[in-house]
Amino acid sequence: MYTIKKSLGQHFLKDDVIIQKIVEALNEHTCKNLLEVGPGTGALTKHLIKIPDVNFKAVELDDEKVIYLQQQYPVLKEKIIHESFLDISKPFEEPFTVIGNFPYNISTQILFKVMEWKDDVPVVIGMFQKEVAERAASGPGNKVYGVLSALVQAYYDVEHLFDVPPTSFNPPPKINSGVIRLTRRKEVLAVKSDRAYWVLVKTAFNQRRKTLRNAVKSLFDPVILQEDVFNLRAEALSIDDFAALTYKMK
Repeated sequence: MYTIKKSLGQHFLKDDVIIQKIVEALNEHTCKNLLEVGPGTGALTKHLIKIPDVNFKAVELDDEKVIYLQQQYPVLKEKIIHESFLDISKPFEEPFTVIGNFPYNISTQILFKVMEWKDDVPVVIGMFQKEVAERAASGPGNKVYGVLSALVQAYYDVEHLFDVPPTSFNPPPKINSGVIRLTRRKEVLAVKSDRAYWVLVKTAFNQRRKTLRNAVKSLFDPVILQEDVFNLRAEALSIDDFAALTYKMK
């Protein structure tokens, strides 16, 4: 038996139809190395460990769930990283795919951690609260388009695959969920530097109700700020617009 820990944001997937859809989405891409984040009680894990010719690892913080998984699935004995995902080192030397029913209380941080490894993570398939899934996938002009959207999409093409109702989990969360797939962009976004892009995007959206001219004035010389693009608000700019502006920053 096991307990459910609200402090760790645990909502365990129990819907076999949804689980199968996630596995099918994974199987559309070939991978040699696979990392599952937050395996919990193994609802998804039991399918992932059966995929042939894949080097599988899982990262799980909860002591109780680690013991449970090792008892239920002996093949996992040496394959569980017993830490928080946010604290682990890169788990494979070669490129790897990330998958999971991500703990909702750290799901956005998980995406930022993945971006640190972007050159080694070609595909991510994750369950998020629907709001986060929509933010990651939304484009300019959408009211939920923001920092997360512009940063993730600088490196990945994002697909919102399907929504998942609360009844698919134990215990049911109070919100709907969504599964998204991130696929590494074939063309690298041309920026002055990653740091410049991140600073610009975060600064612009930090005061999203202001025009860019007022929101990011500390990052540009006064002459540059007279350009028409600075009449817009952050939500109107595409990732290409932000990327082009990095070259004009101080």
